[in-house]
This record gives sequence, structure tokens and C-alpha cells, in this order.
Amino acid sequence: MGLAVELSRRNVAEGTGGPFGAAVFDLSTFRPLALGVNLVMPTSSPAAHAEVVAICLAGQALGNYDLGMGGGNPTELVTSCSPCAMCLGAVPWSGVSSLVIAAREEDARSVGFDEGNRPPDWVDGLRRRGIEVTEDVLRAEAVEVLRHYVNEGGVVYNSSKTEEEQLA
Repeated sequence: MGLAVELSRRNVAEGTGGPFGAAVFDLSTFRPLALGVNLVMPTSSPAAHAEVVAICLAGQALGNYDLGMGGGNPTELVTSCSPCAMCLGAVPWSGVSSLVIAAREEDARSVGFDEGNRPPDWVDGLRRRGIEVTEDVLRAEAVEVLRHYVNEGGVVYNSSKTEEEQLA
């Protein structure tokens, strides 16, 4: 998780995207397969969230769309913030066997990000699919990055706040 939070921190510090970082790990070696940062603003792509970037790059690294390779080596998605509705949809389709999360949905919403509509039992839904979910790992550190981003004037795209609230 330290790597995912550091990726989010560096993405903000370098002005290369939003305050989110993610990594996919091969759990048999504990080595990262792919790293992802939020690239929504610099790529003008609404789908370029850190989790999606990491999942796509991991698939390329493995040469397979199934990151568990049909029951091969288990993989883990580690993310600096709870997945939004779009990223949540990508998790089970990716083939990862576990998801580790730092900041929670309410942390992202508290600084203005709109996380979309997720079912209230989304964690149980992933677990029913065989994906283990661990929350609140380095949560305080990840929340600090979210707040720093907003306090430094970072763009809160797809905001749950009105334009007037953002400018206040």
C-alpha cells in the first residue's frame, strides 16, 4: 500500500494527474506487475483512473486479459482510494483475487470527488465472487494526499459539488 499512496503523492507533486495511485501485484512473488496513476486530466480520458491504468498495464505485462490467468498466479489490486463505480466494475472482470484499499469513498467525497453509484453491499458482492477485500490500510496517509491535492488547487473533475461550491 505504501507504493500506491506514494504513487498518488508523486502524481500530485509532479502535476501529472489526480490524487490516486494503484498497483497490481503477483502474489506468488509479491512483485508489482504494473503501476497506475490517475491520468484523467492529462489524457482527457474519463476512464484513465489509477485502478484501470494499473489493470490494463498488468494485462499487457502478462499478455493476458485475465490477471489471474484462469486460476494461475493470484494477483492483488492495491489502491490509494476505494474504487469508484467504474473501477469497481473493472475489479471482478480483471481476474484479481484480492483488493486492498486505503482511503474510503467518504474520504474522496469529502474533498468533492463523485464516486458514482455503487451498491451498498459492494464489498460483500466482491467477496461472493471470491475476491478478498481489505480496507483502511494507510488510510490516514491516503486522505492526506486527497486533501493536499484539493488544498493546492487540484481540479476535482466529476465533482459531486456544484461549480459554486468548488470555487468557494
